[in-house]
Amino acid sequence: MSETWVLSLAAGILLGVIFFGGLWWTVRSGISSRQPGLWFIGSMLLRISIVITGFYLLLGLPGASWKILLTGLLGFFIVRLIATRLVAAEKSNLDHLERKTGHAP
Repeated sequence: MSETWVLSLAAGILLGVIFFGGLWWTVRSGISSRQPGLWFIGSMLLRISIVITGFYLLLGLPGASWKILLTGLLGFFIVRLIATRLVAAEKSNLDHLERKTGHAP
């Protein structure tokens, strides 16, 4: 039974990495694209369909399905927290460089 909890937590973490990693990649690639709208809409549809399918498959694991789903959502939320902290740290590093170079004579 405990391996089911670990599996659902790992699946939630994997789904979070796919979702937020795909979002990060889409923003990086889509901005410089000739058709950014297609990038963003296509990526959103693909990422959401993967995550919904993954959570649906979690419901098929043996045990109390709502507890397994909640554990998977916990893993997804943990990745969300890590991703927002990494993006905030990257943004503060870029802001520091921008302020430093913004005072050219």
